[in-house]
Amino acid sequence: MAQPPDITETFVREVDENLRRDRARDFGKKYAGWLIAAVVLFLAASGGWIYWQDYRTKQAEQSVDQIAQIYTAVGKGQIGTAPARLDVLAKDRSDGIRASALFGRAAIAIQQNDTKLAIAKFQEIAADNSLPQSFRDLALIRQTALEFDALKPDQVITRLAPLAKPDSAWFGSAGEMTAMALIKQGKTAQAAQLFAEIAKNNEVPEQVRNRSIQMASTLGVDVNNAMPQPIAQ
Repeated sequence: MAQPPDITETFVREVDENLRRDRARDFGKKYAGWLIAAVVLFLAASGGWIYWQDYRTKQAEQSVDQIAQIYTAVGKGQIGTAPARLDVLAKDRSDGIRASALFGRAAIAIQQNDTKLAIAKFQEIAADNSLPQSFRDLALIRQTALEFDALKPDQVITRLAPLAKPDSAWFGSAGEMTAMALIKQGKTAQAAQLFAEIAKNNEVPEQVRNRSIQMASTLGVDVNNAMPQPIAQ
């Protein structure tokens, strides 16, 4: 195996900038689609639960209708009173309605460049034990992505450890951030192996896999021949 080149602070900074640019593009260019996807996730992940706990009461039906109306308007670029309306729904007694409202509020905050508020909303979801784990995991990924530059590498690695595994639905995003944190720690060999593992995982989004192939190669690892190695905690 070829020896990886020297990883300088400039290189890490350039990669960080590329990742930030990708994240900004994802939240900006695909903003409306992300909101719609959040609704789909919300309904799919808790279909029966929503039916029995929310649709049994008139109040819950009205809340669901409001969420749908808000997301439809925002999807058309009509933000208007959406933040205020979502803030009200974020206090709803229904866990599903509350989570959906918080995700929507965080997305709007990002669109309006209010990163601090977005982080707070994602953190609120991630810390809520009453919500489905899939919601909490997604919120933790989004929170960490926004906080990445302000966190110490070991904080990123520890926080994402449960999700930076091949059998995790969030392996691509969590693994990528973990690998970048490893580079900042000077553990380039481990980072390269993790990038290679991400690149070979067919469940990971293609965009993330392509970035991982490039990173692994830059760090001197042939993706086709790389063998998975455990990440030191």
